[in-house]
Amino acid sequence: MQTRGNTLRKIIDGLEAGDWSARELVTAYAARAKDGQKGTHAFVDVHEESALAAAEESDRRRAGGESRSRFDGVPIAVKDNLMVAGHRATAGSAILKDYVAPYDATVVDRLKRAGGIVIGKTNMDEFAMGSSTETSFFGPSRNPWDTERVPGGSSGGSVVAVAEGSAPAALGSDTGGSVRQPAALCGVVGLKPTYGRVSRYGLMATASSLDQIGPITRTVEDAALLLREIEGRDSNDSTSLEIKNEWRLPDSLPTSVRGLRIGLPKEYFVSGMEPGVEAAVRAAADRLAELGAELKEVELPHSKYALAVYYVLMPCEVSANLARFDGIRYGRREPAETLEGTYRRSRGSGFGREVRRRIMIGTYALSSGYYDAYYLRAMKVRRLIANDFARAFSDVDCILTPTTPTVAWKLGEMSDDPLSMYLQDIYTVSVNVAGLPAITFPCGLSEGLPVGVQLIGRQFDEKTILGAAHAYETADGGFGRYLPPEVA
Repeated sequence: MQTRGNTLRKIIDGLEAGDWSARELVTAYAARAKDGQKGTHAFVDVHEESALAAAEESDRRRAGGESRSRFDGVPIAVKDNLMVAGHRATAGSAILKDYVAPYDATVVDRLKRAGGIVIGKTNMDEFAMGSSTETSFFGPSRNPWDTERVPGGSSGGSVVAVAEGSAPAALGSDTGGSVRQPAALCGVVGLKPTYGRVSRYGLMATASSLDQIGPITRTVEDAALLLREIEGRDSNDSTSLEIKNEWRLPDSLPTSVRGLRIGLPKEYFVSGMEPGVEAAVRAAADRLAELGAELKEVELPHSKYALAVYYVLMPCEVSANLARFDGIRYGRREPAETLEGTYRRSRGSGFGREVRRRIMIGTYALSSGYYDAYYLRAMKVRRLIANDFARAFSDVDCILTPTTPTVAWKLGEMSDDPLSMYLQDIYTVSVNVAGLPAITFPCGLSEGLPVGVQLIGRQFDEKTILGAAHAYETADGGFGRYLPPEVA
């Protein structure tokens, strides 16, 4: 069967109608995933054997009228920093290249309980540190629009899988834009939920106060479908919350934005953005206005500090979270004559350059004499950034911005220029700093490559940004405009 270009909704409807079986789906998607390993490198592991076994069980349930949910039999790709019991969980790092997960992450468990099938683990920047998937120990993934270009990161493999059609949907993690940025560069939909809406249990932590698991799909409706399956309180994650009635997503997303107030922050439309990207984003805003939305300029004066705040707080949390990878308890061990020597050899050879860089930055910022100057000051500015958003949302219902300042760049182009790489997150990090939900969806092409537009919402108001994005997508002609050339 044809996998490329299928939506999650189409897969679900086809299963319910009997157009295909779960086994047929898994067979087709696994074949596409294995084929892509040689080219775009979306996957680091394809779980064909276990996925086929799960598919046969799903088909038996459907035949007996005992289907668990609409997701029963649906293949899903999972980023390799999420635990899937009995399979490798490497986080794209040499230090964990042979580590096998002993349990399922909560989001994976919820999908399995619904009958969903994990088709495999996707490639990523090492420990989710990167914006291009080039820091992966397993080598980079490639953008299906142009395989000489990056797909973005750190959830690059998950995004490539959806864009090329080796999975109908995928899960990624977003610490500073790691779902949204690659989704924008590859022409798919990426949703970063409100911090606390989705359990982080079983996610290998990068920065615990910033990380959030989110759906990567071909359509906005698909993102809503997947979010409903993974959201909600989890006793294993004290930061997760019960979904209140006012936070719940409607059964069907609206197709109208009439009367919706959309803010355009003047601080986000400044020099440094590629002209083609700015033109596509402004055209998307104008299109929403044509559909009945009201555009209003808003101010987010402290957003100019968001990138600096992020690159202080995130390395600090990285320094603490990655201390557990010491070569003693699990993962790679390089024995030496002393305990300190074992630490040095194991961590020195197990962690890549970018991970070591961020650990050192964080350790320095947390050290005696520098804590107040860096970490504490960044925490204070973090509150000011959140306050800016709160004031803006008193006048508007959501905020529209670019997702990235450029289209996908060439592989290797920024590998030796970390500052330029960090600047690719300039429009996304403030969302994580403030704990807000945001969605990116394609809004056009520049130089033949996808451009994404971002909608930011109030805390737990995913329904507003999903509804507005769905209305735009419907009026824009749907996902079919943004298939990579080889699948058009």
